[in-house]
Amino acid sequence: MLKESLIHKTLNNLARLPHDKVREVADFADFILKKYEEEVLQKGIEKLVSQSKTYDFLKNEENLYSVEDLKEKY
Repeated sequence: MLKESLIHKTLNNLARLPHDKVREVADFADFILKKYEEEVLQKGIEKLVSQSKTYDFLKNEENLYSVEDLKEKY
């Protein structure tokens, strides 16, 4: 189903519901929208961090310790 037809069907169904049920659906829609916006924001932050060059200096860091430096091996 296309988005427009789903919206139209939902509006028709909402028109048939009592006021308290319409409020419940509106609250749920607000919750879903907030959750979606947070997800988009989180993905944007993850993308920025993954493309950041902040910790590139760690890639060239020399190994200071080796397995031979361990006192106990598990």
